[in-house]
Amino acid sequence: MSEWKLKRFWKSATAELVEGGWQILLDGRPVKTPAKAPLRVPSLALAEAIAAEWDAQQEAIDPATMPLTRSANAAIDKVSTQFDEVATLIAAYGETDLCCYRAEGPEALCQGQAEAWDELLQFARDELNAPLEFCAGVVPLAQPGPSIEALKAEVAALDAFALTALHDLVSISGSLLIGLAAIRERFPAEDLWQRSRVDERFQESQWGYDEEAAVTEAFKREEFLHAQRFFCLSRPSA
Repeated sequence: MSEWKLKRFWKSATAELVEGGWQILLDGRPVKTPAKAPLRVPSLALAEAIAAEWDAQQEAIDPATMPLTRSANAAIDKVSTQFDEVATLIAAYGETDLCCYRAEGPEALCQGQAEAWDELLQFARDELNAPLEFCAGVVPLAQPGPSIEALKAEVAALDAFALTALHDLVSISGSLLIGLAAIRERFPAEDLWQRSRVDERFQESQWGYDEEAAVTEAFKREEFLHAQRFFCLSRPSA
């Protein structure tokens, strides 16, 4: 028996300004999230992009082709209702950030990590007021308390849509600094993605191309770039 799929039932999807943001309409009827909340977003740009996803659907709806809708649903149904828990989870990455733990060798890997991550530590120091230490090896390194508090405050100051994007940027890259640099647009998203993959690039240079790993990486890259795009579209000025 074939799996049942929701069929397209509307002619057009539009965005409408309402109190509290922009909502998406299907033939004039508001779209609901899976939890039955109004699908209401903070910017016209995001609302129009989500409406375009709905308009692009053919006879059967394919959720896999609607990543912005998925992220907006997550922001409304999950992150906004568990904001403090999500913020705490993401801020904790700052205590063991990817950029702070360097290889002891070989020299090529050490150099690659320094080139990719030293600028991010400088960004944390100069723009986030959160200087962090780094070390060679994996022994836990205690970071300065004021720096950790500054990073926590940075995360806590976000809205639910920004935190949704940051959650994915950080969990995919393994670095709070990379995630914060992405939402501040401190470096291009593709550049930040490559900075998060220094170790993997080195391993590939040593052991060769792994097709299965490449498929996984391609998926993660797409999700990383999507999260940064979702953040940019969600800004009220977008």
